[in-house]
Amino acid sequence: MQSYLQSFNILSPAEIEIFVAGAKPRRLKKGEFFITENNICKEVTFIKSGILRSYYTSASAEEYTYCLTFPNQFMTAYSSLITGNPTAENIQAMSDVDLLIIKKEVIDGLATSSINGLKLLKKIAEQQYLHLEKRVFLYQKDAAKVRYLELFKSHPDYIKQVPVKYLASFLAITPRHLSRLRREII
Repeated sequence: MQSYLQSFNILSPAEIEIFVAGAKPRRLKKGEFFITENNICKEVTFIKSGILRSYYTSASAEEYTYCLTFPNQFMTAYSSLITGNPTAENIQAMSDVDLLIIKKEVIDGLATSSINGLKLLKKIAEQQYLHLEKRVFLYQKDAAKVRYLELFKSHPDYIKQVPVKYLASFLAITPRHLSRLRREII
């Protein structure tokens, strides 16, 4: 996490140390949850290793995977963290996951005690928005094959660890269509 924070060139070394010191390790086994729907999110996690899947359940009890988060990224139920309202999402470990957990109070403290902390949080929020926008455009403009290739290009080792049904849901295609795409590409 320290090198990730340094990559922004915003926080001083002392500010990075405060942030890192506020992070506590947690390990989730495959299938365990970081948070489940109807709970209020009060922490952010940094993924050291493993994969987290974010999904929601429809009224007909169907799961829709809308986010896969890989190592060296932050993850949270962001709208719940911001509003203090219960989340509608579930965040589940797709493999054994090593995390660093940062409580909301630590993040809020950094934002109020340091202009650099505020700048960092703004930068991370901007990156999340750009990622979301790219994903929306990708799903509205590009074919399933392009979406799969984009994911494969950015995370080739990790997507092999995600079960086909979740990967297909994330790509907004059927598992059968995903299998055909994989055969075409190989």
